[in-house]
Amino acid sequence: MAITIILALSLLGLAVAFYYSSVVNKIPIDMGVEDKDTKQRLAKIHSAIANGAMAFLKQEYKIMAIFMVVFAAIIAVLIDDHHTDYVNEGLYTAIAFIFGSVISIASGFIGMKIATQGNVRTTVSANQSISSAFNVAVNSGAVMGFGLVSLAALGLLLVYLVLKGIMPEQLPTHVLMEVIAGFGLGGSSIALFARVGGGIFTKAADVGADLVGKVEAGIPEDDPRNPAVIADNVGDNVGDVAGMGADLFGSCAESTCAAMVISAVAFSGMVDALLYPILISAIGIPVSLLTLLMVKVTTEEQVAPALKRMLIISSAIMAVVMFFVTKVMLPDTFEIGGVAYTDLGVYFCFLTGLIAGLVVGLMTEYYTSHDYAPVREVAKSCETGSATNIIFGLALGYQSAVGPYLAIGLAIYIPWILAGMYGVAIASLGMLGTLVIALTIDAYGPVSDNAGGIAEMAAMPEHVRERTDVLDAAGNTTAAIGKGFAIGAAILTSLALFAAFLTRADLLLKEQNGPEYDLLGSINLLDPLVFTSLFIGAVLPSYFSAMTMKSVGSAAYEMIEEVRRQFRTIPGLMEGKAEADHEQCVAISTQAALKEMIAPGILIMGTPLVTGFLFGIQAVAGVLAGSLVAGGVIAISSSNSGGAWDNAKKYIEKGNLGGKGTETHKAAVVGDTVGDPLKDTSGPSLNILIKLSAILSLVFVPFFVQYGGLLIK
Repeated sequence: MAITIILALSLLGLAVAFYYSSVVNKIPIDMGVEDKDTKQRLAKIHSAIANGAMAFLKQEYKIMAIFMVVFAAIIAVLIDDHHTDYVNEGLYTAIAFIFGSVISIASGFIGMKIATQGNVRTTVSANQSISSAFNVAVNSGAVMGFGLVSLAALGLLLVYLVLKGIMPEQLPTHVLMEVIAGFGLGGSSIALFARVGGGIFTKAADVGADLVGKVEAGIPEDDPRNPAVIADNVGDNVGDVAGMGADLFGSCAESTCAAMVISAVAFSGMVDALLYPILISAIGIPVSLLTLLMVKVTTEEQVAPALKRMLIISSAIMAVVMFFVTKVMLPDTFEIGGVAYTDLGVYFCFLTGLIAGLVVGLMTEYYTSHDYAPVREVAKSCETGSATNIIFGLALGYQSAVGPYLAIGLAIYIPWILAGMYGVAIASLGMLGTLVIALTIDAYGPVSDNAGGIAEMAAMPEHVRERTDVLDAAGNTTAAIGKGFAIGAAILTSLALFAAFLTRADLLLKEQNGPEYDLLGSINLLDPLVFTSLFIGAVLPSYFSAMTMKSVGSAAYEMIEEVRRQFRTIPGLMEGKAEADHEQCVAISTQAALKEMIAPGILIMGTPLVTGFLFGIQAVAGVLAGSLVAGGVIAISSSNSGGAWDNAKKYIEKGNLGGKGTETHKAAVVGDTVGDPLKDTSGPSLNILIKLSAILSLVFVPFFVQYGGLLIK
């Protein structure tokens, strides 16, 4: 039954994505525009953004393709469980890895394509009404949401069916699930490039555009005279659409794989129960469609509440529907590791994760929206200069990590009590239960942001920019919520993968050393190896953040110099009589992103492999635990500090505290510039660090068991 439902709902999701894509693309890019010059400007700007985004993706995909082939070969050679001498698991794991990588790439491409098509159409729709513009932006985001989740569910189902069909029949179910984990590794590996590379690209352009354009030259944001504005708009798409999409695709695939690995022994022979984790994502497709049909906007005041309402409505419907799905698909009672659990307990695990995700999102909104006191306090601090603005922003970020961490802690403790490690994995999928909606409103943000920039650059009527600013303001809030949601999901996903890693390692070590062997009992915090490994894991997020921030800084330096050069050497540029060389700025961001994303990638993927090979399973466990706990805190505080600085600036630009052009505003711009790499590069990229390290360790468990501990056994 589960196979049929997953297949049907996945195809439904793809059909819905295709429908929304056709609705958006049917709108002419110059709809309602009479002026010939304005039509030409719209076409030129749209083409520059779309071509810049696709050019970056093509270059990035070339690097990804090389990586996929090389790493698939490494997997095929190194991974082979010697307890199953009749099959080479590495070969099949490599197939799953390639499959996951390709689907992740396809998901990012779909999101990027529709975002670059939807931005200009949102602009011209804003000339008609706020309702039309809102619908175009949301429909564009919906293509990303439905397309990605449908491909994730369908991909996982197909890889299960294909591998089950071609692998030996006598292969234990848990080994099959462990092979399928390669799918999650493929998705997460691509997310590494998309998140880190996209983050470096967008923030190099953004910092350059802001510091030279707004602070030094005193020209408005998205002014066509600024050579970096096209690169900035391109960056919104490659970082916040393709990057976020790949990130959450990875979370979805990894959480599902973790749950299936943990439950493989208990549900061997029960296909419906085994595929229950995939079914959670599939059920979110019709629930999200129903949610979209229920939300309408007719006035500017309704925009922001409508987006938040979408999350709440979809969460409420999922809570009801999943009760019945759980009762039908899971047995009333079952055992994992000799401990009995119930289907009702699993449902409450799902519900805990679902609620925790909503709570983390709302907490993030409180600390990053200028509707609330914390951000207004940061804005007020700008009156005494950039230094106090940065101090208050950093303090806000540190404080903002407390509430989400407590919520996530409860989302770990309660499921653990109710259903053990399996419960934690289901809780992470519960947090991702409304993933379609989360991706929809997240992709809505860059589309709306681009729409405002296009309106400014194309010299559209003032009411168009006013309406796109309303959409963009709501998008800024939802983007912050999306980042909080993504970080929370990454933490739970990583813990679920950690549990799956220990479960798989324990099974292999029992086969090797006898049934009395207890891996969990051997992982002792007072063991110097484990304790030292915790320290190594804890420092990884700091070092990774330093690398990505320096990468943004280096790229931004080149961008700043290029913008200054053009202002200085192109006659008539500042007077609006000459055109800026936007392509050169896009090229600078592209080259910097592709070059600078390599070293952080080696750090993330190399650390657990080297640790496991030299020091063994216990050391890997310490590294994973340390990076998970420390990385989550840094990710939340970085993202929220950056979001607060951004919205403090926007609060001042609305006319508060003196408004644009004042010293207060300049201080706010400096804070926003400091926060840019924190909220859009380092912070979100830490999601990948904690997840990729864990899924990589899970996949390479057979290698660690057979060859690990070279220096310390």
